[in-house]
Amino acid sequence: MWVSKPIYESLPYFYLLVGLVSLGLSMYLNYWYMPTICFVVGFASLVAGLVVLLKRRDHRRTDRRVGQRQDY
Repeated sequence: MWVSKPIYESLPYFYLLVGLVSLGLSMYLNYWYMPTICFVVGFASLVAGLVVLLKRRDHRRTDRRVGQRQDY
């Protein structure tokens, strides 16, 4: 699946935002299993957002280094 660059670049921040909102909702909702569901979704979204951000950062750093390497 191909998405445009602005959408692709903003996805980790969207995951982090969804995670924070879900964690916030888990403190205020008090119906059925909603606090637990919101907590799990929020935690998973935060972890996914951080993983994607860190993976992209590491890949871009190593990709930049490969381009600068000189072969003798």
